Amino acid sequence: MTSEITLFVNPTAGRGRGARAARPAATALRAAGFRVRTLVGATPADALRRAREAVRGGTGALVVVGGDGMTGLALQAVAGTDTPLGVVAVGTGNDFARTLGLPLRDPTAAARLVADALKQGRTPAVDLGRAGDRWFGTVLASGFDSRVNDRGNRMRLPLGRFTYDLALLAELAAFRPLPYRLTLDRGPVLELEATLVAVGNGTSYGGGMRICAGADPTDGLLDVTVVGDCTRTTLLRVFPRVYRGTHLDHPKVTVHRAARVELAAPAVTGYADGEPLGPLPLTVTCVPGAVRVAGARPARPAAAAG
Repeated sequence: MTSEITLFVNPTAGRGRGARAARPAATALRAAGFRVRTLVGATPADALRRAREAVRGGTGALVVVGGDGMTGLALQAVAGTDTPLGVVAVGTGNDFARTLGLPLRDPTAAARLVADALKQGRTPAVDLGRAGDRWFGTVLASGFDSRVNDRGNRMRLPLGRFTYDLALLAELAAFRPLPYRLTLDRGPVLELEATLVAVGNGTSYGGGMRICAGADPTDGLLDVTVVGDCTRTTLLRVFPRVYRGTHLDHPKVTVHRAARVELAAPAVTGYADGEPLGPLPLTVTCVPGAVRVAGARPARPAAAAG
């Protein structure tokens, strides 16, 4: 591979951690013998255009510095190509890096791992989800969780994590289960009442919420976690268990595995890698080995029910 690589930076990730992390990451990569070109776009669209140009131009790797949103943007440039992705995870959530066993909020350690992996050719291929023309690495959220995101995005004051907590409480007070139509691998349509349906290539979203705790990003399948028609009281009991992944044992929770998932529900926006995809219905597919990730060490979770 060429010794010139591209550092793809989100300066606003993690309340400015992205800008601060770019320097030690670049220093570590240069110390390992790489020539580093730093890329910062004026807008997400401009950043993606520049990243795609770097990939087409033969960069040795695209090394993203930021959180899941920026990593998701980088995936749009490298998915389906031979260009490896490096991840320096310094955002708020970092769920893609978490799923793949990569360092979190330690730019020097992450960059050194990327450099060693690139030199040694340790760039294993991992699966990605795809909805329409959008690739994603973590989880596609729909239902209660996506409505919390909708509400949080409408709030005027940027209060960080507190914004999410306020939005969650407000949505909880108003929420009712939704009528879903779910089709797995072109099988029969499942009509059900659900609080949420999450489609996971990775295990977690929202900074470690293990909604699809059994997902394996190397098995060619998506994990579909369905939280049924919970009351608010039941949801309050189940929700904290998501951080440990123990919610999967609850009788209101079912897990399916499929390579292709069709989701439909009224007035619901789908979110993937924390970014809005658009309203349901959506068709989601798993694309095996769609991206090579430097130093990835995905855990092999225990099999989930389904």
